[in-house]
Amino acid sequence: MLSTTDKIVKRLFDIVLSIVGIGLTWWIMILAWLVSSFETKSNGLFVQERIGKDAKPFWVFKIKTMNNIEGIDTTVTKSGDVRITKSGKFFRNIKIDELPQLFNVLFGRMSFVGPRPDVKGFADALECEDRIILSVRPGITGPASLKYKDEESILATQKNPEAYNRDIIWKDKVQINKKYINEWSLKKDMIYIIKTVTG
Repeated sequence: MLSTTDKIVKRLFDIVLSIVGIGLTWWIMILAWLVSSFETKSNGLFVQERIGKDAKPFWVFKIKTMNNIEGIDTTVTKSGDVRITKSGKFFRNIKIDELPQLFNVLFGRMSFVGPRPDVKGFADALECEDRIILSVRPGITGPASLKYKDEESILATQKNPEAYNRDIIWKDKVQINKKYINEWSLKKDMIYIIKTVTG
């Protein structure tokens, strides 16, 4: 588990890197927002409530990559999902849709590396030692995210994607994230970020 010093170091790293990241990519975010707004005929910024540190809800920011389709209300996305727009598929492939989360990091609601923030019913429902996951800020990337970078393709092969996500993938992510927190180091965080950027 992270010590007080570890948490300070991690937070300072997040602040510096998020400022640099926003400075380098703000124009990409604006272009992506404009394209998404045009294609979805709505605000191109996707805002959704997620569960953060200490089980407190917060609003996560992303570029909108999906249309709202009546009758489809699942939060599980699989490859080939009919809701994904043409630009959204491109944005998701190269992670442009994730860029607005740099502001979540800067504001202290997220970290660059950590457990991905989920909707209600997952992290907030953890019990006993599994709740260690709630002791850190959720991340843009992390070891679980890297292992399941092809999660949408995996779910597309399942008869019941929601059940598979809840009973198999989520439980494995919990174990991966517990190990991440217990064995945290800034060096490992840097490696996870590099692996995410280089694909």
